[in-house]
Order: sequence, then structure tokens, then C-alpha cells
Amino acid sequence: MEIPEGLKYSKEHEWVLIEGKIATIGITEYAQEELGDIVFVELPEIGEKIVKDDPFGAVESVKAVSDVYAPVSGTVLEVNDALPDSPETINDDAYGDGWMVRVEMQDVDDLKDLMTAEEYAEYIEQQKEDDEEEDDEEAEDEEE
Repeated sequence: MEIPEGLKYSKEHEWVLIEGKIATIGITEYAQEELGDIVFVELPEIGEKIVKDDPFGAVESVKAVSDVYAPVSGTVLEVNDALPDSPETINDDAYGDGWMVRVEMQDVDDLKDLMTAEEYAEYIEQQKEDDEEEDDEEAEDEEE
């Protein structure tokens, strides 16, 4: 699984590319793998304000519908117009053509809460371990 250096990552599995005050946001490869085949994407309107930690869009897969949370606050400058017609682009290229929105950040301090690629890789490993423990506990409960 790819976790590119130079990006920032949220605990909700969004990635952020910072270029000055512009943040390009998408969901991580881990998130799209967990979701499975993405069949629908809901994005905000240009000019809309998004608020850190609040949902700004949604991704629907064959398995579930998941909100996409804003890793930073700001104003939407651009949306990836290709995604509504080709949502599978996120599965194919999560960190490239699968980007979702570009926003002008309101406060660069929002970035302090995000993880580096190395921290995010550790976070995913911890989540996988926690999931395995839950699966083991559920299996034990079923045996009782």
C-alpha cells in the first residue's frame, strides 16, 4: 500500500497536499481499499466553506456510504469534476487523479493535527491490530 511522503494525513484517512495556502484533499489508498469499488462521489460546491473535522462530501462504494471529513478549514476553490462521472478514479489513483477538492486554507495551524506519512503508516498498523483483536473477541463470543 502506498503512503506518499510529502503529504499530510488525517485519522479519518484523508490526505492533504499543501502548496502555499492551497490544500488539495482526497482519501487515502487505505480508505479506498477498505471501501471497495467506489460507485458515487458527492462533492461540495465551489465557494462553499468547509470546516475542519466536519463532513464536506461522501463516497459511496458497493459496501457502504462514508462521509469525507475536512482535514483543514477553508473555502473550496476547485472540485474534481471528473469524479461524479468516474468515481472509480479514486480506486485507480487515490493520490493523483482521484483528488477531491482544492481549498484555500483559513488557518495553517490546522496542519498541526495531521500526521506525516510515517506516523500515518503506524496509525494504520495500529488500526489493523485493533480490528484483528475485535475479530478475535467476536469469534470468542460466538463460541460461547
